[in-house]
Amino acid sequence: MDRYIVALTGASGAIYGIRLIEELLKHFEVHLIASQPACLVLEQELNWDFSGECGEVFKARLPGNLIYYDNKDLAAPPASGSFRCRGMIVIPCTMATVSALACGSSRSLLERTADVMLKEKRPLIVVPRETPFSTIHLRNLLTLAESGAHVIPAMPAFYTNPQSIADMVDFVVGKVLDAMQVEHRLFERYQGIGYNANF
Repeated sequence: MDRYIVALTGASGAIYGIRLIEELLKHFEVHLIASQPACLVLEQELNWDFSGECGEVFKARLPGNLIYYDNKDLAAPPASGSFRCRGMIVIPCTMATVSALACGSSRSLLERTADVMLKEKRPLIVVPRETPFSTIHLRNLLTLAESGAHVIPAMPAFYTNPQSIADMVDFVVGKVLDAMQVEHRLFERYQGIGYNANF
């Protein structure tokens, strides 16, 4: 049971997913599903080289107890409700994936696994990385939230006085870990500003 499923899609912000996996691998077994567009984004944004076998690339880059699945493999263990885990995180999540999850299409391993999380009432966290949201996006996100998913948009805060992109990434990943009730030290928590106003 000390394992999580992490899914990467083709949204910009691949670093969010990679950073989350790095943190989870310190304490848990991570089962990774990555779409082909996700690998393209990793090449573009983080200069990863996927000229080799995808699973081997991830295992070389992310040392630890990592199990990789091809997104086309609908017979992989996470596609079954009997596969036990603490939850699933789709990070970053495209609006196309949000749409597929909201209507339960289950055309890929990623979509089927998320559908399993919802039907089994297990934790599903979706981290959309898009702006602005259209009315359709908002309706699909609401459908997911009403179905039991936890929607955590990739919106870094600035009260932590971030000094780098890494700090802003860590804030978002830390908020995801908070939702998972996983201890971390990725950002300094808000302590108030010491201002006493008379209301």
